Amino acid sequence: MGNSGLRQHYDTASKTGVLQISDKKLKDIPVEVFNLSEHLRNLDLSKNKISSVPDDISRLKNLKQLNLSANHIEVLPDSLIYLKKLEMLNVSNNSISSLPSHFSNLNNLKQVYLSHNKFTEFPSQLLCLNNLEVVDLSNNKITRIPDGMSDFYAAELNLSQNEISNLSEDLHQAPRLKILRLEENCLSLDAVRPSLLRDSKIHTINLDGNLFETKQLVSVEGYNEYTERYTALKKKMF
Repeated sequence: MGNSGLRQHYDTASKTGVLQISDKKLKDIPVEVFNLSEHLRNLDLSKNKISSVPDDISRLKNLKQLNLSANHIEVLPDSLIYLKKLEMLNVSNNSISSLPSHFSNLNNLKQVYLSHNKFTEFPSQLLCLNNLEVVDLSNNKITRIPDGMSDFYAAELNLSQNEISNLSEDLHQAPRLKILRLEENCLSLDAVRPSLLRDSKIHTINLDGNLFETKQLVSVEGYNEYTERYTALKKKMF
């Protein structure tokens, strides 16, 4: 779609702060987007054919939500870290394998969606982000959860459909983690540490599709404490 076809979108965005130009067959981010730097709060460029994000992205200093999902992006630029007000980043369904080295400077991030990419390691840049609420890393090639999770602050972590066979020793120390999704990985029953069930704040852990039957969790030390948290949650809901 040519610039003339998008002009109305730009005019509206200058008033509302919201620009949605998804599914327009764009190969690049139009320069007109960056000219809206003073106004934009929400930018949706999903379902296009964008292969790279220019350094000019740093001009969008008031941006709170950025959706670049379902594009052809392989690398996120270091300049992304200047979006200090960013609260939601969605780059799912791309070909990204790592995050910018100083990604943890984005300390207002609440939601990060990285599913269906090419991550082989859990991104350590997600640690120490104090305002995180939700992280989705499903459908990647991650093989382990590394140590350092005591500095992981999200309440919900989705790692389903990876290749995880090892969980970190300190995963139970993630201070706010309550929902952990690990379906369809390569975990044995021995990989589920008693501390994760006994000492964490997790009330919902999904382990279907691993190398053991989920009913075998009953035999793991700490299972009773885990079910007590789950039951307490259900009582609050009803």
